[in-house]
Amino acid sequence: MKVHRGEIWLVSWEPHRGSEQAGTRPSLIIQANEANELEYFDNTIVLAMSTTPAVDDLLHISVEPSRLNGLSKAGIVRCEQVFTVSKSRLIRKFGILEPRLLSKVDAALRAELAL
Repeated sequence: MKVHRGEIWLVSWEPHRGSEQAGTRPSLIIQANEANELEYFDNTIVLAMSTTPAVDDLLHISVEPSRLNGLSKAGIVRCEQVFTVSKSRLIRKFGILEPRLLSKVDAALRAELAL
């Protein structure tokens, strides 16, 4: 399965544990394309997305639906919800996050991970 950094995919989070994400929801691929292209590595790194209102302007990046991103509802990228998932959890691609918003995600990840 081919995935690229910045794409938004529908992800199945079941089975989940404790306070992990649950159900099926959009998620943003943040893993570098070089790692995504490794044939022997069947995982990718994602950020969970949610339709709940943003609580933290630094860690929650608001996303409005657009033709580019393919979303039907406004939501947020939850930059504190970083997961490595099997690509088999990816159901379908919605679209691509706008570059200006991906830059905000990058800044939020640098803050969250103290990079």
